[in-house]
Order: sequence, then C-alpha cells, then structure tokens
Amino acid sequence: MQYRRFGRTELKMPVFSCGGMRYQHSWKDLPPEQIPEANQRNLEATIRQAIALGIHHIETARGYGTSELQLGRVLPQFPRPELIVQTKVSPKPDPLEFRRQFHQSLANLQLDYVDLLGIHGINNEETLHNTLRPGGCLEEARRWQAAGQVRFIGFSTHGPTDIIVRAIESDQFDYVNLHWYYIFQDNWPAIAAARDRDLGVFIISPSDKGGKLYEPSQRLLKLCRPLSPMMFNDLFCLSHPEVHTLSLGAAQPSDFKEHLKALTFLNQADTMLPPILARLEAAAIDRLGKDWYFTWRDGLPSYEHTPGQVNIRIILWLLNLAKAYDLLDYAQMRYNLLGNGGHWFPGQKAERVAELDWRACLRDSPHADKIPDLLAEAHRLLGSGEVKRLSQQ
Repeated sequence: MQYRRFGRTELKMPVFSCGGMRYQHSWKDLPPEQIPEANQRNLEATIRQAIALGIHHIETARGYGTSELQLGRVLPQFPRPELIVQTKVSPKPDPLEFRRQFHQSLANLQLDYVDLLGIHGINNEETLHNTLRPGGCLEEARRWQAAGQVRFIGFSTHGPTDIIVRAIESDQFDYVNLHWYYIFQDNWPAIAAARDRDLGVFIISPSDKGGKLYEPSQRLLKLCRPLSPMMFNDLFCLSHPEVHTLSLGAAQPSDFKEHLKALTFLNQADTMLPPILARLEAAAIDRLGKDWYFTWRDGLPSYEHTPGQVNIRIILWLLNLAKAYDLLDYAQMRYNLLGNGGHWFPGQKAERVAELDWRACLRDSPHADKIPDLLAEAHRLLGSGEVKRLSQQ
C-alpha cells in the first residue's frame, strides 16, 4: 500500500480507503439479531482483508443503515491506534438531534472516539448554515473534539462547487470528502482550494459514481486499454498529488484486487495516462462534435434558474456520457434520481420540455437553439423510471 499525508491532520492515509456503504446488510437501522450471520462474516472478512493490505482507514456514516453497528462487532478487535476510523453525521437544524446521532454512532461503533468526523452532506445554503451558524452543528462537534471523542473534523458533500469552496474557505475544516474523477472534473476548484488550505482530500465513490466501473461498457474497456477503466480512473485521480485517498466501497474481500493493480502503474502515470486520455477525448469528439465537446457547458444556468428547475447541466452531462462512452446504464441510473434525490442530487428531469419557455435561461448559451431538443432526447433515452438513493431504498 502507498500512503499520503492527509493534509493538516498529518495522518498517514492509505491512497485507498475502505468505504462502508456497500457491505452492510441494510440501509435501515435494524436490531443485531436481524442481521444475517453470513452478511456479518462477509463484512468482517472485507475489513480484515483491507487491514491486511494496509488499508487501515475505515469510513462509514450514521446514514448507512447497519454499517456502523456491524463495524462495531469488528473494529474493537484491532489495536485502536492502528486504525483511522471515520463516520459522518448529517447537519440538523436542531444541534441536539445532531448530538444524539453522533452519540448513537459512537455506541454503534463501540469506540471511545473517531479519528475523523464528517459533517455529512453540506450540499446547499441550508446545510452550510446549519453547520456554521453560531450554536450550530460545528460548535457541537468542537465540544466532542475538546472532550477527546473526535480528533479531526471535516465535511462531505454532493453540492455545487461554489458551496464546497465556501465551506473550505471558512477555514473550519481539516478535510473534505467530495466527488471528482475522470467523467466528472467540475470540482477541481474545490480541490485547489483544499490544497491551498492544507485540507485532506477524500474522493467519494470513484468506481461506482465514476461510471459504474465494476461493470464498464465495452467501449470504455476498449478506450482504456491496456488498463481496465477502474485502474485508469484510479490512476487518473491519484496522479494528482492534491488527491490523498479514494474510497473503494468494497462489497466483498475480492473487490480490492483491481484497485491494487493500479498502484503498480502509479510511477508510470506520466507515460501511461496521456495516450488513454487522448483516445477518450477523440472518441467523445467523434460522437459529440468538437464544438459541442468544448463549449456545451458555456452559459448554462443552475437548476434554480431554469423553468421547472430542470437540471440542464446534469442532464446534458449524462447524455454526453451515454453517447460518447456508451455509459447508458450509468446515465439512466443518475438521470432517474432527479426529482427523488433531494439536496443530494437536486433538480428535475426534462419531462415537459415542449411546454416550457427556455429563451431567458439559455440566453448566454452558444447552443440555446438546440438544447431544448437535446433535453427532450435525453428524457426519451434516459427516463426509464424513478430511482431512489440507496439510503431511501
């Protein structure tokens, strides 16, 4: 395993983390007796394999159902100083509820402290305010830090880049969990802001949210050779020293194997990545057109400023991925979260394009004339039905 300094925390962080949202039994809290023993054995085997490989950062959340409870039957078996344990608690309007959930996390994990506490889901103005306001959730977290129950405080986010940057620039956090990988690079300004303030940078779900890379498209397999798409994506992320660790989200012990292969090429990233990157760009231009590829984002409004709160930017991004790289299953999965994902995946689908007036919101786009037709095309191609976030299932 390779390690990187996790920003101002000074923790020796493995470049891969064992994320805790794919191996648990249920996304709902359940009593221990309702957790199948086979599932618990698989979770324990996954954790033991991670630690044996040097992946000693175990990451979970209060919102991950039985994950904390099941980890609480495993983690106390290891010497505590050898682990980096992270859990996350969502900010609440009432800090007392935030406090209750944090103490439930500690009880579930059967630990006296966590190394990393993440404010889970600073995704919009409301959650940022509930965190940073006087008497808010951050003040609660500081009390636990002073009491020795938390070592370092960070935040996780699925929010827009400007919200992430504002949270980072508050200078109240030690690290950030955020989305950034090859198919979604919009958050680079947030990573740069984190670098400038010496925050640890943890990449959320680069294999699943990064294109369902456990089941990649045949086109992506061909374009990424001689690497697998998963190895390419790992190498792409880790070739940037500003990135410190990637969450693997392992569901079973064997899920580490493909990622570990990427590490053997890390010192060759400067020579291996450029031809793959060039092929990926050329393939996208071939299917999308050069002008569209380089300018489609220009002048697009945020979903709050579109008719019906249609999330134009996300929809066009997903349509591009489906066309350029045959990531149809991924695009359908993400598209059908719109309208159901709350502030974790905001905005609406393009269901009533013909009924809405797009002229005002697209006045700054060089593609204003064709975007309504593309939105309608996206809905026909991707709108197969409602999808819920995992935590809602």
